[in-house]
Amino acid sequence: MAGNKLLRMDNIGIVVESLDNAISFFTELGMRLEGRAMIEGEWSGRVTGVHGQRVEIAMMITPDGHSRLELSTFLTPPVESDHRNAPVNSLGYLRAMFTVEDIDEMVARLLKHGAQLVGEVVQYENSYKLCYIRGSEGILIGLAQEI
Repeated sequence: MAGNKLLRMDNIGIVVESLDNAISFFTELGMRLEGRAMIEGEWSGRVTGVHGQRVEIAMMITPDGHSRLELSTFLTPPVESDHRNAPVNSLGYLRAMFTVEDIDEMVARLLKHGAQLVGEVVQYENSYKLCYIRGSEGILIGLAQEI
């Protein structure tokens, strides 16, 4: 299609077991809850291919208003698979990267919130300090601090 172009990325979706725990974790990170909603009905199953679905979602937004995470918990049907504890080099593995002001302070806050540091905080050249964290329910996120 000539002239058809990508306009923007609206959000990344993550399926979670506990919406409340995930909202709490991403709020601690600095995101804001934009809203919660129930997604159900014949139309929704036609989109996802999961017929008879009943899903509660929460939309989280970054402080700059540009990026969103859609957190979803499937009430029906039951979850079919779980790859939260797969190693980071697994095919299809999801990780979201966030830039923070002070990585050491953020890691300390998130650890108090039940998160786990995957490896260690490292410095990449003279550009960034980086780390991976497993947050609420084992969700993998990356943190970066510009130097």
